[in-house]
Amino acid sequence: MTVVIHDATIVTVDAGRRVLHGEAIAIEGDRIAAIGPNAEVLASYPGAEVIDGRGKAVLPGFANCHTHFGLTISRGVQEDFSFPSTLRFPKNVADYLDDDEKSVMAQLGALESIRSGTTAPFEIARNIEVYAQAMADTGLRISLGEAAHDLDQQRAVWEGRFEFDEARGEAALERIDSLYARFDGAADGRVRVVPAAHAPEAVSPRLLREIRDRAERWDRPSTIHLNQSWWEVEAVKQTRGVLPTEYLFQHDFLWNRLIGGHCRCMTTAEISLFGRARGIVSFNSAIAARRGYGVRAGDLEAAGATIVMGSDNMAEDMVEVMRTGLFMERVRTGDGERPTPEDVLQWATANGHRALGLEESGTLEVGRKADLIVVETRRAHLVPSMRFVSAFVHQGTPADIESVMVDGRWLMRDSVVLTMDEPGIIAEADRIGRRAWRQLLADYPDVPLPIALDIRDLG
Repeated sequence: MTVVIHDATIVTVDAGRRVLHGEAIAIEGDRIAAIGPNAEVLASYPGAEVIDGRGKAVLPGFANCHTHFGLTISRGVQEDFSFPSTLRFPKNVADYLDDDEKSVMAQLGALESIRSGTTAPFEIARNIEVYAQAMADTGLRISLGEAAHDLDQQRAVWEGRFEFDEARGEAALERIDSLYARFDGAADGRVRVVPAAHAPEAVSPRLLREIRDRAERWDRPSTIHLNQSWWEVEAVKQTRGVLPTEYLFQHDFLWNRLIGGHCRCMTTAEISLFGRARGIVSFNSAIAARRGYGVRAGDLEAAGATIVMGSDNMAEDMVEVMRTGLFMERVRTGDGERPTPEDVLQWATANGHRALGLEESGTLEVGRKADLIVVETRRAHLVPSMRFVSAFVHQGTPADIESVMVDGRWLMRDSVVLTMDEPGIIAEADRIGRRAWRQLLADYPDVPLPIALDIRDLG
């Protein structure tokens, strides 16, 4: 397939952060074939499908570097109960889902990702293999991070007992290896498997070594939830005698391909240590703000870290993530000019793709993968769009994204998702969510729930 979009605003996010006005971009097969003056590009591709780009902007797709699709099951509930959650149910609502239902909830997250302009999500969870094929079928360029831990987490959180089990860690490594064997390189190379550690308090030194060994053998990054909460900080101090970032450093798990999810509760010394290792910070701004945490993103970047962005739980809206990240940093520093909209766009695109090892996507340049989004600029909240990047970061919404392309294939065209059964997934996910919460509340009627939930069976 060859496509030419002409007379468009082309936001390259290249090294010079060029924004080209009223020019054309040609896609041939899975690659960007040309960018330049309209007449020149149109003449070079006479048989192409031609799209009028007036009133449209073309950008690289977003890389969501930290998300958990299945946690859409807790949408509208867990956003308001901090972390660790102050809701004291002995079971997780996701425990009431069978494998098919878990797949539906993950598909809901993937569906929202497409609608929000993400082309490269990093899905981090346990037992991903049960829905990995469904993820491959979405058309996304997806990294699957099977997460490992060897701590009995329920006892740690509920009883303050930190008991590690080598057999639990071995089972996690077997899941990682199985997922890699079955799905790495699937869907014409769009699926990549990444070995992941859950969190410093939950992973022993031995398991950290095993995970890094796989990352290096497979030429992959790795990831871990890092300095996510003050509870985590105290837990690592209690069990290891050091701070979380120091624990990773001691056991050679702090390196330039580690994506630290959150990095919220860090001392200045930890920021310096992380920066010297040239680590990567997934700045999950929206969930941090919801839970009352700050992130010293600018300090981490100044120390040498690379900043990328992620949505984390219950939401996949990377437009919100960019805007919240910009607001948080400006409020934190009292600087009304920095970071710039162009900075956060780079964090959410070029930086993120590179962090995931996707060296051929993340910017719009000739020869690179055709992973891009098309945004409608003629909206009441975006005009006059004389400086589109700023207008979109400050005022944009996912509804402005009309089309999404990965590998030269439309996943969404003219606001219609083409690779997923959107109405069916939404209806089934709503049914599953209501039923699971209904069961949880029925099983634990004495657990306080300070909110009202509409858990009716809508038939």
